[in-house]
Amino acid sequence: MSEPVATLPIGQHDAIRAFRAAMDSGALHHAWLFTGPQGVGKGSFARIAALRLLAEAARPDALPPGFDVPDDDPTRRMIAAGSHPDYRLLTRLPKDADKPEGDTARSITIAQVRALQPMFATKPSMSAARVVLIDAIDDLERPGASNALLKNLEEPPAGTIFILVSHAPGRLLPTIRSRCRQLRFDALDDDAMRVVLALALPEASGEELTALIAAGEGSPGRALGYAGLDMAKLDAAMASIAADGDPGNGARGKLAKALSLKAAQPRYEAFLDRVPGFIADRAADRSGEPLRIALDAYDAARALSISARALSLDQQATVYEMAGLVARLAPPRLQ
Repeated sequence: MSEPVATLPIGQHDAIRAFRAAMDSGALHHAWLFTGPQGVGKGSFARIAALRLLAEAARPDALPPGFDVPDDDPTRRMIAAGSHPDYRLLTRLPKDADKPEGDTARSITIAQVRALQPMFATKPSMSAARVVLIDAIDDLERPGASNALLKNLEEPPAGTIFILVSHAPGRLLPTIRSRCRQLRFDALDDDAMRVVLALALPEASGEELTALIAAGEGSPGRALGYAGLDMAKLDAAMASIAADGDPGNGARGKLAKALSLKAAQPRYEAFLDRVPGFIADRAADRSGEPLRIALDAYDAARALSISARALSLDQQATVYEMAGLVARLAPPRLQ
């Protein structure tokens, strides 16, 4: 399986430098766990690192410094074509093999992990190195696939480097975590977020970029998932409700009606994601009783966001209730 190799992620200089130093040390650990919030560049860098590791092993004196691999490099071409014998990428497969753009399976199966064994039974073909990349290891079918992988991590085949991408390492088997060296990828600050989003969305207005930065909470991938949903308008509606408490319930009713339309489903999903973060942003500058009120509203919003999806709650009623939680942020005299 092949995917386009991305450019180095912005805002992850420390992680990138740390991995390059490990490569240059001549004693690269056999298993790496790339951790951090989803959408901050872990998967992109994992693919870049895999390409560079294999290209460098095949032609150690032919590459520029860092992680660059020229377009005409044989390793890059083989990975792009999905034909490199020493590279395996494990991700969730499409549910329907005839519809690769459709929904994906819920997990990376034990069959996918076991399919690595024939490769491990032989030496690497193109150099002394091979790479297995799993994105994300959180998706491994448990317990079967996790246990099958653990055997390889405990007794790594010669020359094999495992790169495991995880958004929630605390949920992994402790025995898997203990076999890996962890490399942390942090959430981006607002300046780095703006750079990434401006490059990806050159037509977006400053107002929309600001709203996407807030909604992304340090994750460019998450923010880009909201592109085109007019997050600035949603934030403006919530800011208005938070400012005056919406005493006549008109604003929250209007918002609930707008987000309950069938065509508004993506914006409804974005709203469910955004409200807890919006409340958390407002809580940051509070203390005393106003802070307690905001934290209670935050907890309630998170719980409602989860249950709304799990239980398929009525969208209009859910938005109305969510907006009511935002209204709690208004000064007491306005509520």
